[in-house]
Amino acid sequence: MPLVPVLAAQAIGVRRRAQLLDEPSGPRAGRIGTGPTLRLLITGDSSAAGVGVDQQAQALSGQLVGLLSKAFTVEWRLEATTGHTTRDAIQNLSRLEESFDVVVTALGVNDVTRCVTRNQFINRQSDLMGLLTNRLGASQVLATGVPQMDLFPALPNPLAWVLGEQARRLDTGLAHVASQFPHVHHFKLAIPPEPAYAAQDGYHPSALAYRIWAQMLADEVFVRFG
Repeated sequence: MPLVPVLAAQAIGVRRRAQLLDEPSGPRAGRIGTGPTLRLLITGDSSAAGVGVDQQAQALSGQLVGLLSKAFTVEWRLEATTGHTTRDAIQNLSRLEESFDVVVTALGVNDVTRCVTRNQFINRQSDLMGLLTNRLGASQVLATGVPQMDLFPALPNPLAWVLGEQARRLDTGLAHVASQFPHVHHFKLAIPPEPAYAAQDGYHPSALAYRIWAQMLADEVFVRFG
């Protein structure tokens, strides 16, 4: 409680200084490659949407599709929006009629900043994974772990520490949810805390970080479907 005034002041300062980066331009669905068909869905928040780079080709979707298209005909779709929480993603995906083989999720940061509790997060992620593996038919869900927010360059301490601790709590909840679904893998993303891996806002990934993330995901897909 004694930290509340400090945290509030820091949060206001971060928001004032924040560079509100647009989602990158470029296609959000398509079909590319040769080989067996792989239906791919990428869903989540601003990181899934590619904020931090100028073009989707540099973002997670473009780089992951490019890697997978070397072995598959990839029918892909990006359903991600800046600011989305897990609950927002569920509402968005509930309207889809397609089926997918692989789904990549990237959610949690906005759940942290919206003060979603660990139990709420577990319940909502459970609902999301049920939707993905049942109605949308996914045989592999790669649930990207909640980022280590204490390492975000844009966040000062003690705000970074507080958000980092909550991010860790939610990530343990995500790991628990993944363990309850045989087709869900808690994908722990390890990006070095160095300037080259952060976008100019100090909050989102850079093109290099997206490249590493995409390669790690592609490796998982190749193991399952290769």
